[in-house]
Amino acid sequence: MSANSSSVQPAQSALANAWLQLLVGIICMVMVANLQYGWTLFVGPIGAKYGWTKAAIQVTFTIFVLFETWLVPAEGYLVDRFGPKWMIVGGGVLCGLAWTINSFADSLGMFYFAAVLGGIGAGAVYGTCIGNAVKWFPGRRGLAAGLTAAGFGAGSAATIIPIANMIKSAGYEHTFLTFGLFQGIVVVLVGLLILAPSASFIAAARKLTVGASRHQAQPLEMLKTPVFWVMYLMFVMMAAGGLMATAQLAPIAKDFKVAEIPVSLIGITLPALTFALSIDRILNGLTRPFFGWVSDHIGREQTMLIAFLIEGAGIIALANFASDPVAFVLLSGLVFFAWGEIYSLFPATVTDTFGATYATTNTGLMYTAKGTAALLVPLTSVIAAKGNWHPVFMAAATLNILAALMAVVILKPLRSAYTNRTTTLDAGAKLATP
Repeated sequence: MSANSSSVQPAQSALANAWLQLLVGIICMVMVANLQYGWTLFVGPIGAKYGWTKAAIQVTFTIFVLFETWLVPAEGYLVDRFGPKWMIVGGGVLCGLAWTINSFADSLGMFYFAAVLGGIGAGAVYGTCIGNAVKWFPGRRGLAAGLTAAGFGAGSAATIIPIANMIKSAGYEHTFLTFGLFQGIVVVLVGLLILAPSASFIAAARKLTVGASRHQAQPLEMLKTPVFWVMYLMFVMMAAGGLMATAQLAPIAKDFKVAEIPVSLIGITLPALTFALSIDRILNGLTRPFFGWVSDHIGREQTMLIAFLIEGAGIIALANFASDPVAFVLLSGLVFFAWGEIYSLFPATVTDTFGATYATTNTGLMYTAKGTAALLVPLTSVIAAKGNWHPVFMAAATLNILAALMAVVILKPLRSAYTNRTTTLDAGAKLATP
């Protein structure tokens, strides 16, 4: 693999500005966010039309997440080798095509096929933008990854109400087509502007986050380290509960009988589910740069401890008080706020530990943990088939609390030892070079 991943880009380009490239990545992420976060609005209408079970329909979501995540390492390899532009453009085309197919799909097989295309497209955009962000900001990787991931986490906030209204007025089919074409076209056009930093920019980076290593680990080297697999397990443990909430929030609201009850907060009155979806998207976006910024200052593991414990407590509270519509809105917001930060903390931690040269591939390998966690989403529908979500909530909360403790008890000493060892080896190699 070539370390000079961006040699294909002209160094003198006016687009070669870190903040401009960050903005390009955020816009692209906003445009693909609905493929995941808007999906829950379509589950009910699809089921009402065809009579399929929620579990069968939610297999679509799992397929989407699997292809969105598990192919990112291969996509990252191509990005690290040839640059990010055409990966973004191709991803935009696939995302637009996926929702276009959804607009006329009349079988589960067609929905599943569209999920494959949409997953590949969204993963290409997501992995490329996150990898690019941590390369451009060596001293503020948590913030950069957080702002970029916020585009994905909060990107659907502005469109939740328009999508919900269009589904009611024009049908879910027309909504899929309209938003699919719009989102895909914007990604293609904006994606033409994306550039990766040059290899000389990465090598010359003076300011790194405290505790970060200058060692540039190739993907296979990273996969051989225990520290990677500890992070991977923690990611799976944290992602499972949040993905369940993302895919199942509408069914949960219906089972708790709060979905259509009006809720008035901050001068706004909306049905509880619509209100929750809007607030959740905003908080799920805000948490990513917030906790990313916090982790740049107090350390990755300490931030994980705080955020993951809040997530566990939030899920326990939601399980016990979700039958109250106001509590449902507020507590679901807390759950999403304490969950979304994994998409800034883990990419930043991976790049701190294993270097920026192969960051797109390495963070992509870590991102596959989201796909692994998505395998549990259809199972939650089966467990809660009779409307009892309490066992699902308790299992998710337990995993969150365990992950919080693992961050400081296991991950922190492992990562410190790895960084010290590679620093010593790299220094020895330099001294031995004639």
